[in-house]
Amino acid sequence: MYGLALGVSRVGDTLPAPVYALLSGLNAATVGIIIYAAVQLAKKAITDKLTRILVFLGAAIGTLYTALWLFPVILVCAGISTLVWDSAWMQHTLKRLRKNRSKDDSTDEEKARPMTETGLNTIEVPLGLRPENRNKELPSLPPNSMKPKSRAIEPEKAPTVLSARMGAIVIIGFMATFVSTMVIRGLVVSPPRAYSLFANLYLAGTVIFGGGPVVMPLLRESIVGQSWVSPRDFILGLALIQCFPGPNFNFAVYLGSLATAGSSVKSYWGALIAFFSIFMPGIIIQTGILGMWKVLRSRRWVLCLLRGINATAVGFVYTLVYNLWRIGFIDENNQAGSSLGRDPWWVIVTATCFVGSAWFGLNAPLAILLGAVLGLVWYAVVRT
Repeated sequence: MYGLALGVSRVGDTLPAPVYALLSGLNAATVGIIIYAAVQLAKKAITDKLTRILVFLGAAIGTLYTALWLFPVILVCAGISTLVWDSAWMQHTLKRLRKNRSKDDSTDEEKARPMTETGLNTIEVPLGLRPENRNKELPSLPPNSMKPKSRAIEPEKAPTVLSARMGAIVIIGFMATFVSTMVIRGLVVSPPRAYSLFANLYLAGTVIFGGGPVVMPLLRESIVGQSWVSPRDFILGLALIQCFPGPNFNFAVYLGSLATAGSSVKSYWGALIAFFSIFMPGIIIQTGILGMWKVLRSRRWVLCLLRGINATAVGFVYTLVYNLWRIGFIDENNQAGSSLGRDPWWVIVTATCFVGSAWFGLNAPLAILLGAVLGLVWYAVVRT
């Protein structure tokens, strides 16, 4: 990613026309792959009607508003909503309402049911008491069928991790560093570029749940929104990173190198700062949670919180679909990107990659390659 950033930083203001078509095809294919990933994640995250609503609200709110502080607030509210919904009081209330409604329905049904000649409903006689079966022997059960079956349960081999106390200390220490970093970021008027880069990516790495696609809207807001990286370079890197193996979080290295290219900070320092700031929160939180997990996994409220947070984070993936769709097409006249919907061909490219991934098992690298080829086909037909 650092080498890619060095190459992009030396690219001129304009690129050859076929390259723009190829990049637009990559972006269209990426949208199709992300839609497929969002659908798969939603199938796992949706467990009831509430989580279905949270996925929708996460996508809707994330599309309308892109402020960095809003994402953790939405996640916290989602976790609280599932915690309240799964509480014993709420479930008891819902059960009582369902019981009253079913009772009213059964009463209405009994009133509308016709009576027999004797005024009684037909009663089904058990099989063994019917006259035609009185002299027949009923089938007997096997002699050992009523004995309870014993099942040997092997004890789980838990991995060697920190103790619960040490895990709590790690989480508390991390939260202290996170709060102090955000306070300094908000109070200092003109912080150094290196610190601003660290704080923005530290925030993105902390509040993101759900994997690489979810982080892209935050990276665009925290890097491109600060005018550290041009929209064209962001789109260019986003298209090219799909051709490389590894997690999408590596995209932060590319952005960190470009963000510090025009400042007093060397580009390789920017890449290192971006790498550690985007990965460090997840590593620290995971280490602390693993130490506390033996205690937390028996707490029902923890699972309820995670259920809502995970569902809302999946909604953020659909936000990336919208953001990339409206800037996916680039050419010499649209360096900042424009909507892929301007030409039906890109809609077909997106649909082709989605259908290929969902129905025919087309893996992501081949789908990206297919999008690049279709982009060049579009250039050969339309622009030549």
